[in-house]
Amino acid sequence: MSCCDLAAAGQLGKAGIMASDCEPALNQAESRNPTLERYLGALREAKNDSEQFAALLLVTKAVKAGDIDAKTRRRIFDAVGFTFPNRLLTTKEAPDGCPDHVLRALGVALLACFCSDPELASHPQVLNKIPILSTFLTARGDPDDAARRSMIDDTYQCLTAVAGTPRGPRHLIAGGTVSALCQAYLGHGYGFDQALALLVGLLAAAETQCWKEAEPDLLAVLRGLSEDFQKAEDASKFELCQLLPLFLPPTTVPSECLRDLQAGLARILGSKLSSWQRNPALKLAARLAHACGSDWIPAGSSGSKFLALLVNLACVEVRLALEETGTEVKEDVVTACYALMELGIQECTRCEQSLLKEPQKVQLVSIMKEAIGAVIHYLQQVGPEKQKEPFVFASVRILGAWLAEETSSLRKEVCQLLPFLVRYAKTLYEEAEEANDLSQQVATLAISPTTPGPTWPGDALRLLLPGWCHLTVEDGPREILIKEGAPSLLCKYFLQQWELTSPGHDTSVLPDSVEIGLQTCCHIFLNLVVTAPGLIKRDACFTSLMNTLMTSLPSLVQQQGRLLLAANVATLGLLMARLLSTSPALQGTPASRGFFAAAILFLSQSHVARATSGSDQAVLALSPDYEGVWADLQELWFLGMQAFTGCVPLLPWLAPAALRSRWPQELLQLLGSVSPNSVKPEMVAAYQGVLVELARANRLCREAMRLQAGEETASHYRMAALEQCLSEP
Repeated sequence: MSCCDLAAAGQLGKAGIMASDCEPALNQAESRNPTLERYLGALREAKNDSEQFAALLLVTKAVKAGDIDAKTRRRIFDAVGFTFPNRLLTTKEAPDGCPDHVLRALGVALLACFCSDPELASHPQVLNKIPILSTFLTARGDPDDAARRSMIDDTYQCLTAVAGTPRGPRHLIAGGTVSALCQAYLGHGYGFDQALALLVGLLAAAETQCWKEAEPDLLAVLRGLSEDFQKAEDASKFELCQLLPLFLPPTTVPSECLRDLQAGLARILGSKLSSWQRNPALKLAARLAHACGSDWIPAGSSGSKFLALLVNLACVEVRLALEETGTEVKEDVVTACYALMELGIQECTRCEQSLLKEPQKVQLVSIMKEAIGAVIHYLQQVGPEKQKEPFVFASVRILGAWLAEETSSLRKEVCQLLPFLVRYAKTLYEEAEEANDLSQQVATLAISPTTPGPTWPGDALRLLLPGWCHLTVEDGPREILIKEGAPSLLCKYFLQQWELTSPGHDTSVLPDSVEIGLQTCCHIFLNLVVTAPGLIKRDACFTSLMNTLMTSLPSLVQQQGRLLLAANVATLGLLMARLLSTSPALQGTPASRGFFAAAILFLSQSHVARATSGSDQAVLALSPDYEGVWADLQELWFLGMQAFTGCVPLLPWLAPAALRSRWPQELLQLLGSVSPNSVKPEMVAAYQGVLVELARANRLCREAMRLQAGEETASHYRMAALEQCLSEP
C-alpha cells in the first residue's frame, strides 16, 4: 500500500469529524449507496493490515463526509475495533517513502472518528491513549506539513471529546494533558488556540486538580497571558479580561503577573468604554480583589487613584442597576462590583498602611453610602419567592460588610429593612445546606467558576453578625431585633455553631470564620445582658445558652490558641449568672461549679511576677499566653472580674469554692511579691473588688487572707475597703 493510499484512508477520520449526528439513518444512507455495506463487510473480514488499509480506502470512496451519521460511524468502529488504531499509534516503521508520522496520523484520525460517539469517547481504549495523544501536541516537525497539521487537529478533536464526558477531565489531567496543552500554547505552534480553549474548559471543570498536577506550566501560561494583556492595544485585551480569571492560581499570584494585570486594567478602566468592554474588566478586578485583597494594587499616588477609580466605577454600576425598578440587572457584573465595594470598605477603615488618603476615604464613603442605599432599595423589593436566589445573598453580603463598619448613616433605611433581614437569615439558617450552596453560587456568579481566596461564608446570619453587634447597642434597632425574634435565632445559631467546636469534631479543619462568628455572637449577647436584662431573665433560650456555656468552658480554657473565645464565653457566662442567679442550674450543681472553676482559672492566670535586671523586686507582667491577645482581651478580663465580683453575694457556695481553688491566697501572694508601682490602678481596683466580696461573703476567706498577710498587702496597695474588711471579726 502506498503512502498516498494511507493518506486517502485517513480521510475517513475527517469524514467522522465533520459529520453530524443529525444525518439520515443508516438504512437511508445505504439506499443511496448500496456498496457501503459490502465494503464494511470487507473491512470486518480483513485478515491483515494491508487488507484493512484497502477496505478503509474503499469505505472512504463509498461515502461522503456528509453521509456519515452516528450509526454509520459505529458500524465502522465495530468493523475496525481498537486493535488496528492502537498499532498505528505505536508503530515506528512507516512504509517506504512515507514520513514517520503518517501511520500515527491515520491512527489519530480513526480515533477522532470514533470519539464523535460520546460512548466511545469514554471507552478505556480511548482513555489509555491520552498520554500518547498528549505527546503529539508538543512533537517537533515541519509546521507547514499538512499531514502533521491534520494529526494535530485530530488530536485536539479526541481530547476535546474526552473532556466532554463526565469523568473525562479527571482522566486528561492524570494523563499529563494539562502540561502538554500549556507547552503547546506557549510554543505558539499550529493549533495553539485550540490548546488554550481546551485549557479553559479543564480549569473550569477541575481547577484544583489542574493546579495540583501542572502548577509550574499553568503559571507560565498566566505569565504569558498577563504580559499579552499588559501590552495589548486592540480588542484582544477585552477577550483576555474574560480568560484571565480562570488562570489565577488558588495560591499566590506571581508579583510580575499582578503588575501586568493592574497596569492593563488601569489603561482599560481609565478610558471611555461601552458596557461590554468595561464589564469584563470589572469582573477581572473583582477576582483579583477576592484572591489578593489590595496587595495587587501598587502603593503611592497611582495606586490610590486606581483604587478610587475602581470603587467609584463599581458604585456607579450598582446604582444604575438597582435604583431603577424593573430594569434587568446584570447580576454577575453587579456582584463583581460588590466585591470591589468590599475592597473599598476595607481600605477606608484601615488605619495603617492604607492605600487611600483621608480626603479619598471621605469621598469614597459618601459614594459607597449612595450605592448601599441602592442595595437597601433593591432588598426592600425582594419577595419570598426570590429569597433563595444567589444575587439576593450577594446583596445581603455587601450590606453586612457595610453595617460591620458603619451603622450611623442610612439608619432609618436600615431599621426599615431589619425585619426582612431577620426573616431572611432565619430562612437560610433553617435550610443550612441550601444556604451553603447559595454561597458557592454567589462565588460563581460574582467572579468565575472557581473561588480562590477567602471562602464566602455559608450562611446569611454570619454576614450580619458584626452589624447586629453594633445595632444592639442602639435602642431603636435593638427593639426591632428583639421584636422580630433575633435573640432566639442567635441563641439557636450559637448552639449549632458551638457543636462544630465540641469534642468529636476536628477543630483544626474549621474555618476561622466559625470561631469569629461565635465571638461576635458573644458580643451581641453581652450587649443584650447590659441593655436588656429583662429579656435574659424571661426568654428560655438564654437558659439553654447558659447551660451550654457552663458545660463548655472547663474544656475550652485548656485548649491552646483559643484564649480569646474562652474569654468571651467566661465573661458572658459570668454576666448572665448574675441575672439568672436564682436558676436551679446555678445552685452549686456540678456544671455550675465546673464553670466557675474554669472562670477563676481564666481570670487568675492573666498575670505573673517577672524578675527584672537591676532590681531585687519583681514586677507584675502579663503571662506569656495572654501577651499576644491582651489588646483584644483586656476589656473582657476587666468585665469578667467585675461580673465575678457581682456573683459572689448572689451565690453563697461561690466564696468557699473560690477559697478551695486558692485563688484569693495566690492573688495576695502575687501582689506581695511584686513592686506596687508595677501594678496599674485599674488592676488594683479589679483585684480589690474580688477580694473584698470574697472576704465579706465568708469568714474562712477572711481568715485565709489574714494568714496570707492580706492586711499588710492591702495597706501597701492602698486598698482601703479590703483593709477595713479584714480588720473586722
